[in-house]
This record gives sequence, C-alpha cells and structure tokens, in this order.
Amino acid sequence: MTIEFNITSEDRTTGARTGVLRTPHGAIETPVFMPVGTKATVKAMTPEELEAIGAQIVLANTFHLYLRPGDELIRNLGGLHAFMHWERPILTDSGGFQVFSLSKLNKITEDGVAFRSPLDGASLFLSPEISVRVQENLGADIIMCFDECTPYPASHDYVRESAERTICWAERCKKAHERKDQALFGIVQGGVYPDLREWSARATVALGFPGYAIGGLSVGEPKKEMLVALDVMNENLPRTQPRYLMGVGTPEDFFHGVKRGVDMFDCVMPTRTARNGRLYTNEGLVNIRNACYAADPRPLSETCECYTCRNYSRAYLRHLMMANEILGARLTTWHNLHYFLSLMKRIRAAIRNGTLSELEHEVLSAYHRSSALRQKPGE
Repeated sequence: MTIEFNITSEDRTTGARTGVLRTPHGAIETPVFMPVGTKATVKAMTPEELEAIGAQIVLANTFHLYLRPGDELIRNLGGLHAFMHWERPILTDSGGFQVFSLSKLNKITEDGVAFRSPLDGASLFLSPEISVRVQENLGADIIMCFDECTPYPASHDYVRESAERTICWAERCKKAHERKDQALFGIVQGGVYPDLREWSARATVALGFPGYAIGGLSVGEPKKEMLVALDVMNENLPRTQPRYLMGVGTPEDFFHGVKRGVDMFDCVMPTRTARNGRLYTNEGLVNIRNACYAADPRPLSETCECYTCRNYSRAYLRHLMMANEILGARLTTWHNLHYFLSLMKRIRAAIRNGTLSELEHEVLSAYHRSSALRQKPGE
C-alpha cells in the first residue's frame, strides 16, 4: 500500500472539499495542516503532545537529515518513524528548497546541484536519484520529487528553464523510486507566470503521480499573484488526487487554499512565531512580550482549550519569554500548534456543513480588528 485518497464532501459554493488520505501509518482527514519537524522533531514538542492536540502527520526535512545525522544511520536505526518515536504518517520534502536557498554556495547543472555544506563547508552533491535514495532510507509515507524552487522575482525565461528542469528531474525521480510502501508526489513549479504554471501542471500530471504538490509560492510574491497561480493549479490538477501547497500556512492562506482545492498545508509559521512571542488566538494576534501583559491574570485566550490557556496567565507567559526560559517556548508553541490544528478541524466541519464563508469571516475579522488596534495612534 502507498496511499489512497477519497473525497468525502464538497462545498459547491466555494469548491472546497474534505477527504480521507490513507497511508501505511494511518488515515488523515483533509484538509490537513502538517507541523514541520525539520530535524526529526517539531521544536519544543514531544510526539505524545503533538498527537494530543490533533496532529495527524508531520513533515521532516530531507536536506537537514541528509547532512546530520545521515539518512543511512536513520535507516539502520529502523527508519524515521522509529528514530523520532512518531507512529503516525510522515512526509519528507526533497531537499530542493534548502539547496536552492544556498544560492551563494551552490552550482546548478542538469545532473543536479553541487553545494557546500552549511555545517562544515564540505563539497556535496544532490541529484534526483540521490534525493529519492535518501528519502527511501528515511522511510516516510509520502516523499517528494527533487525540484528547483525558483526565487521571486525571476524572469520568464529563467522560470521556464527551471520548470523544464524540474520536469526532467521528476521523470528521473520516478524511475529511481523503488519502495512500494511510499507515495512519490510530483511538484508543480512555474513561478507567478500563469502560462508556465499551466504547462508545468500538465507536464507533471502526464508523468503520473499519486499526488501533486504546488511549489514555489510564498517566496516573496504579492498575495494577488499567489492566488492567480493557485487558480491555475485548481483548473489543471486532477481533483481525484491530493494537492499539497508547500510552505504556505497562515489562517488566511488556509481559506484561500481550500477554496482552490488544496488538501495539505505545511508551514513553520506557528512554531517560529511562538518562539518570538507572536501568538494566534480566536481574538486575533497577540504579542505576549508587550508590557501591557506584565500583570495580566487572564489566560492567553479565554475561548481556547489548550493546555497553555487552561493553566497559565498572560503575565506568566510574558515573564517566561522575557526571561528566555525554555518553558516559555514550549507553552507558546503548544498553544500556536493547537490553534492551527483546531482551526483546520473547524474548516473541515465548515466545508461539510456548507458554512466555510461564515467561518472565514469570523476568523479573519478577529485578525483585522487586532491589527487595527495595534495601529491606533499612541499605541
């Protein structure tokens, strides 16, 4: 078994859908948010805590695990599930985004990418075949084709050459892929150019994959251009297979995505912002480091049922963050992930009930109000 995807309901007004994605390590209700566990750990959280707040699948980073501790070591210790003590599904990216983000340290050829390790400067090489081999050693349920993630802005000619290279690499990944218990997803590129997005989607689908990822967005482009690209994807990717929007995941993005047929999201946003004291609540954004919370006895959110909100005050959370205590990062991360996972659960329910537009208005209005308050003169 690799994966099986079934659509369980559709909102005819918005185009959003719910589904069940079955993998060798369990079923996933979609749309789903996947917490990012870059180095085989979701920062500050144990696997038991993640499961308790509703995480169904986590993402791990091929590039970082390839560098340290090494994919062969992880394979010899039973694979990523055993290594990180996570028994539910795992998705690994291809390492492409990280390699191409090292623009001053890499050299792109048709064969692959030569680059210098950011750890020790060693000369390394990553190709489609190597990326697949590393991911097979890691043993995730869903793995990704090696692709070139183009920066923004980039010329039409550059993005076209990059998209063509990504298709060639996808074909090589498919030939190299041997494990029958893993699903290999193709990745669509094309930048913000609708014609290249359409071409890349059609070419990737023609190769035949069990699922399709939308790459190269949320890399600095205006929101309007991202939405145009998602519209093109919605029109050109098969509706019967799962769609994964890579690296995109604010509450606003969830609504934009699901209305365009997206089933899977991941983003470091909730964990990274939590460690900086920026917290998502049903009442809007809260910067817990602000002095106004120094003596505030209330919970972070009185409408949240997470462990943090049930047990700790805003004053205590601010104290921990200002004192750089490890517990502060744990409690804020717990809250943010609980919020993101709970919001996605509410989105699934709203799609089934036909109330997605109402939920979108409720959630985003809270963020607009909190933003307006922060911008008032004298504050």
